[in-house]
Amino acid sequence: MGLNIIVLAKQVPDTRNVGKDAMKADGTVNRAALPAIFNPEDLNALEQALKLKEMYPGSKVTVLTMGPARAAEIVREGLYRGADWGVVLSDRAFAGSDTLATSYALSAALRKLGKADIIIGGRQAIDGDTAQVGPQVAEKLGLPQVTYAEDIISAEDGKVTVKRRIESGVETVTAPLPAVVTVNGSAAPCRPRNAKAVQKYKYAAVPSEVAGDEKKKEMLEKRPYLVIGEWTANDVDADLAQCGLAGSPTKVKQIENIVFVAKEARKVEAEDAALEDFIKELIANHTIG
Repeated sequence: MGLNIIVLAKQVPDTRNVGKDAMKADGTVNRAALPAIFNPEDLNALEQALKLKEMYPGSKVTVLTMGPARAAEIVREGLYRGADWGVVLSDRAFAGSDTLATSYALSAALRKLGKADIIIGGRQAIDGDTAQVGPQVAEKLGLPQVTYAEDIISAEDGKVTVKRRIESGVETVTAPLPAVVTVNGSAAPCRPRNAKAVQKYKYAAVPSEVAGDEKKKEMLEKRPYLVIGEWTANDVDADLAQCGLAGSPTKVKQIENIVFVAKEARKVEAEDAALEDFIKELIANHTIG
């Protein structure tokens, strides 16, 4: 019997290009000023989901993301790699959400999607680095959670077995299903796009992306597999007081782009004694160790 797998994924600004216009006056990220990419660790999570789909025939992988209509690109990327369907949670009411409001909205959408056997997401997003959303979703849904996953070994007989990468090494744990698993960047990288899937899903879109284009609307009506779900706060019965800025108790005060510049260089002879002395010096001044 197959698994119902949901992948939590996020379209994030490429933080390698942070500049002075990266933050708005209200403390939220100016996403229009930065190129958008698939959050790296969410790609690791997607790979784990696709691996489980291959292990358990009949499984279904759904990608769930929150953001404006353009976030549908994340769902398309999932479809190109082997996912079966996706939903974009999109509403102005969600704008400016911190981790608490984000996890609330996602948990509401997950309830609408129905019972999942396993919910998988990246450990953290590069635009926040909090690692809070996955665990908060698990708490709101009352599900067990496994964090820092490096490999989901199996998901059968009512339990999931996961190899975790922790500070002191590696451990293997089990948890009852359904469960939430968050995946490290040290997990297997996501497989590339499949050429046939790209041809099949390249015109997949949420309804708002084709609004006003009768030709594209007609194509989606004829090919319902190209319709990506697009849900509002009302669609998931969300309490607006817990969404967006209204439901976000944390605020970003300031972001900075810091560049480290080497002020001096030192040449060490390629001899064992010289290298040993240099390492001892670095340990003594707490540069390492």
